[in-house]
Amino acid sequence: MKKFIVETYYTCTFKTIHSLDNLNDQEMSNIDNRKDGEVEVIDVKLNNRKTRKVGDKKHSGKKIDKNESVLSSVISKEVSKSNTTSDNSQIIKVKNNARFKMPDRRKGYIQKAQIGDHKVYLHTGEYDDGKIGEIFIDTNKEGELVKAMMNNFAIAISLGLQYGVPLDEYVDAFIDTKFEPSGNVIGNDRILSASSILDYVFRELAISYLGKEELAHTPSIASTKDVSDQTTDDKFLKIVKNITSKGFVRSNYEEKLVDLSDVRINLKSKN
Repeated sequence: MKKFIVETYYTCTFKTIHSLDNLNDQEMSNIDNRKDGEVEVIDVKLNNRKTRKVGDKKHSGKKIDKNESVLSSVISKEVSKSNTTSDNSQIIKVKNNARFKMPDRRKGYIQKAQIGDHKVYLHTGEYDDGKIGEIFIDTNKEGELVKAMMNNFAIAISLGLQYGVPLDEYVDAFIDTKFEPSGNVIGNDRILSASSILDYVFRELAISYLGKEELAHTPSIASTKDVSDQTTDDKFLKIVKNITSKGFVRSNYEEKLVDLSDVRINLKSKN
C-alpha cells in the first residue's frame, strides 16, 4: 500500500478561441460562459512540489466540474509532453521559470574606453552558449557614491539577464540617455561618441551580442553572412566557438577565428 502522495503544481498559460457571429457587448459578456471554445496551451511551467502522507485530511481536493474537464485534459496532455521531453529542453524551461545562474568558469571580455576624461571598463560574463548573463562597470575619477551606484546598477542588470529579461529591453531603455560624462569615445573601434556612460555601455552590448549595426558609428569589417546558421560538421571549429567569447569576436567567427578544418590533432597520451 502506498504511504505518500507527491503533489506537483504547474503554472499554465493558455488561451481560448471562440468563433462569434457578431462582435458586440452582449457576445463579449457571455464569452466566458460558453463551452464551445477551443483551448490552446501556450506554456506549462513547474511551480512547486509538495509531499504528504496518504489519508492526511488537511488537504481537501477540489472537485473539477464539467466546465473544467476539457481544459484539464488539455493541460494534462501538455504536462505529460513536458515530462517526456529531453533533458536539454527541460533545462530551457527552467531558464524561463527561475534564475539561471552563471557557470563558475565563464567566458566574456573586457572593453576599455575613455569618455571625455573618464575611463570606463566594461566586463561581461557569458553562458556556455555565448548568451550574455552579467556585466560589471568600473570607472575612474568617480566618487565612492557613484562607484557604488554603478556597481549595484550592474548587479541589477545582471540579475535581470539571469532571470530571462531580454537584452533588447535594456538597450531600448538606456540608449541615448544623456548625462555627464559624455562626448567623444576613445578606445572602441565601433563607437565614436556617447551621450552618457549608459548610452556607451548598452550601445556596445547591442553591437557585440545583438548585432545591431545601426547603433555603431563605424562599419563592420566582417562578412555579412551569419555563421551561426551554417550547418557544418567541422568539430574543431565548433570547439573553438564553444571556448571563445561571442561578445569579444562580435559573432564574427569567420573573421576572427582560425579555420581548423584541415588540422588534425593527435591526442594520444604518452606512456
